[in-house]
Amino acid sequence: MALPGLKRLDHIGFTVPDLEQAHAWLVDVLGCEYMYALGPFGSAGDWMAEHLNVDARTVMRQLRFYRCGEQAVFEVFEYQAEEQQTAVPRNSDVGGHHVALYVEDLDDAVSYLRTKGVPVLGEPTVSAGPSEGQRWVYFLSPWGMQFELVSYPDGKAYDRAPSEFQR
Repeated sequence: MALPGLKRLDHIGFTVPDLEQAHAWLVDVLGCEYMYALGPFGSAGDWMAEHLNVDARTVMRQLRFYRCGEQAVFEVFEYQAEEQQTAVPRNSDVGGHHVALYVEDLDDAVSYLRTKGVPVLGEPTVSAGPSEGQRWVYFLSPWGMQFELVSYPDGKAYDRAPSEFQR
């Protein structure tokens, strides 16, 4: 059984400490297209808690949408909340995450990020097993969120022979 009507991923939402800083980085460094903004939003009642799982007194200062590449849409929030957690989770933390961006030429993209002063974590890694054919590397946003560049121009081993890797 599957979720009825599921078609695709629509967008990825994440919260940043400074929306202007995030805007500049997403547009000027990653080349995302700014789409539109909404907000501010707040509620005297418990709407925020009921609908967004945040403290009822939280104010969403603004949210902005960005299109990055051919498919990715980011919904980027800036909140004002009394007990807001500001530590960015690591991949090993519960709730840890990263956003992977597919690029045609990984080496060119890594070089570009480095010229922009973006922290790139190590050197590109060559994958093996089901992901053979893929290379990847992580990098950090100005607010510490983890992103990944990934490239597999000739496909992955899994795509060529999925039955060999299914358990």
